[in-house]
Amino acid sequence: MTSTLALFRRRILTATALVGGIFGSAGAALAQTTVVGGLSVSSLEVINFAMVIGAISAAMISAIWLIRERAKIDLENAGLRTALADVNAKLSRHQALIVDRDRRIVVWDGVGLPAEMLGNLAPETGAPDKLSDFLAFGRWLEPRSAASIDDAIDRLRAQAESFDLIVETTRGHVIEAQGRVSGGRAFVRFLTLSNVRAELAELQTERERLLSTLDTFQSLFDVIDMPVWLRSPDGRLLWVNNAYARAVEGEDRESVLNRGLELLGTAARERVRATVTPERPFLDKVSTVIHGHRRFLEVADVKTQAGTAGIALDVSLEEDLREELRRTIQSHAETLDHLATPVAIFDRDQRLQFHNQAFQRLWELDTPFLARRPDNAEFLERLRAEGKLPEPHNWREWKEQMLSVYRAVETTPHLWHLPDGQTLNVFANAHPQGGVTWVFENLTEKVDLETRYNTLLQVQGETIDNLAEGVAVFGPDGKIRLSNPSFRALWGLNDQQVKPGTHIRSIAEACEPSHREPDGWKLFAAAITGFEDERRTREGRIELTTGLILDYAIVPLPNGQTMIAFVNVTDSVGAERMLTEKNEALRKADALKNEFVQHVSYELRSPLTNIIGFTELLRTPDFGALNERQSEYLDHISTSSSVLLTIVNDILDLATVDAGIMRLEPEEVDIPALFAEAGAQISDRLKESGLTLEIDTAQAPGHMTGDPQRLKQILFKLLMNAANFAPDGSVVRLACTQDDEAIVFSVSDQGPGIPENARKDVFARFETNGQSGRRRGAGLGLSIVQSFVGLHNGTVAIEGGDSGGATVVCRFPQSRPLARDAAE
Repeated sequence: MTSTLALFRRRILTATALVGGIFGSAGAALAQTTVVGGLSVSSLEVINFAMVIGAISAAMISAIWLIRERAKIDLENAGLRTALADVNAKLSRHQALIVDRDRRIVVWDGVGLPAEMLGNLAPETGAPDKLSDFLAFGRWLEPRSAASIDDAIDRLRAQAESFDLIVETTRGHVIEAQGRVSGGRAFVRFLTLSNVRAELAELQTERERLLSTLDTFQSLFDVIDMPVWLRSPDGRLLWVNNAYARAVEGEDRESVLNRGLELLGTAARERVRATVTPERPFLDKVSTVIHGHRRFLEVADVKTQAGTAGIALDVSLEEDLREELRRTIQSHAETLDHLATPVAIFDRDQRLQFHNQAFQRLWELDTPFLARRPDNAEFLERLRAEGKLPEPHNWREWKEQMLSVYRAVETTPHLWHLPDGQTLNVFANAHPQGGVTWVFENLTEKVDLETRYNTLLQVQGETIDNLAEGVAVFGPDGKIRLSNPSFRALWGLNDQQVKPGTHIRSIAEACEPSHREPDGWKLFAAAITGFEDERRTREGRIELTTGLILDYAIVPLPNGQTMIAFVNVTDSVGAERMLTEKNEALRKADALKNEFVQHVSYELRSPLTNIIGFTELLRTPDFGALNERQSEYLDHISTSSSVLLTIVNDILDLATVDAGIMRLEPEEVDIPALFAEAGAQISDRLKESGLTLEIDTAQAPGHMTGDPQRLKQILFKLLMNAANFAPDGSVVRLACTQDDEAIVFSVSDQGPGIPENARKDVFARFETNGQSGRRRGAGLGLSIVQSFVGLHNGTVAIEGGDSGGATVVCRFPQSRPLARDAAE
């Protein structure tokens, strides 16, 4: 009705404006005509008249339209009332059908519009009556059901996706929820199930819960790094997790099940099968091989009517750690047992857990007492009873103080002065898990050493003060720490000038006048205060203006200190210079002697050669026959000349050796041929005394390296020496042998032998030791032998008894190179 009146007003205004416009135009035209024609009618009157005519016309038109519209509206209202009555009747019938105690419908008309709730659910279900509380599903539904219904309603309203769900209330009732979309509205119907449907829904819900739980556990088992398996009653694998598949090196779970790959060996599976029962699961460690390595698994297997289920935990690391811990504890125990420091460990119950041998030796405790693990208080009581502990004023308080370490946080050392004179530093270290480790450090020797050290320091101080050498010690800052009276006396210093703390610059200024060279003390100052990377000991000699000659030594000491020591060598230097001059004179005399010997030897050998030559010439028949006396005289001349020539040659050889100009000509020497040639050379001399020469080269090597001429001289001199002292008709033995390192020449005779006290002098030149042989020589034979053997890097020795013959042994080493020159 209101809308109709408004429409009526609008139409009246429109008609009035139309009429006004029409008459307004006419009035304007009329006014214009009036003006042209010169009439006296005013324009205002014409306008008013036109407006009145327009309003009357509009009113008449509106009245006619209003009458027609009202009749039409009355007709429409009658039809609407009839339709409304029919709709209300249908709504009442529908509500009667919908609203009951086991059904509720929630309707959403559109986005942003409030929901409408119809019907009721039984109170025992726990469903709230208020719409806002009902839609808060998490308050009265199980969490899983609440999450499912919320997600389904969101998809229903956003994507028009229908659903059918079975949800469970917190009181255990089952409700069916159906979501649909119709006529642009979304609605969800909640039905309380009963009887068979309720039971079926509960079973379905329980099945879904069990499947969800099973899926959750299987997902969990797939994540953990422990093999898990399910078996049928006949032992066939039904399910394994990913860790199991990796352990048996299978491609995936299906491949492992199809191939029947087993984690445990046959014996282990049989052991599990024989042990496990429904009442008693299998729990034990099993050994197996995983990825080619031996592993230890902690296996748990349970048995049900549906089969068996098992899980394995790899405890190889724990086993290794346990074994390593056992070895470590054993190693620590063995280490502690070899320590000289007594150690005892008491557990949290204050009972003896470990002790080393030093602990048992210190307190002289018997093994049975220690084996029964006495507690700490009993241990202290035992030591007190045996008089091995210090006796305090209050024994009970002292013992409580010692045992309070079990409740202490920090370690507190204690000094025990034992009745037998020993001093122990006792440490009691509490363990975080309980227990105490007692360490008994014997300080008796330390205290004694400290006493002796202090005494030694005093003795050293007194010793340094009484040394004839001057000693001064400087710190790293260049200041003197100590000096002795000899230092002050050598440099003419008084006590004030070298008092501790005086810098070396002041001492250098005081000593400079006594130094012969200017700035002589700068060397000492630089060594003490310099910044050298490596501190080295320096030595030298200086002369003072006072005539003293001092040897100095700059010695680095620990902690950056430096010691300078001065020794007065004035007398020794003078004696050294005198000895040097004397030695130079002796060297010149020796050189003159060698030169004289060489000159005389060469000068004597020429006339001797002439004498020998003429003697031989006189014996020839060309010069006529000689009588017996003349022949005898020629024999004496020839023999004496030969002996003198031998002596001259020997002297010349020794002089050549002494001068260092003797040269060897080493070559490969045939030893049997060398011995045969030496025997032939001495044969005439042996025949004169009826001696027999035996040559033994059976054990000799075939060759050796040496100078054949000098080796022949060695053998000739040795054979001549043996022939000179061997008795008539005896045997002289020449032999050669070889050991691991040397070739050995030996010449033995059956003569009177060489006394022990004379053997050290037989190789001296011109030494005959007072022994008389057939021919008394100059005493150079064995000396030449020693020199030539020495040139071959060998040695000579005398063997044999004091009165039963003598053996001269020459050893030529095979490993050392042969020197060509005597000077080498």
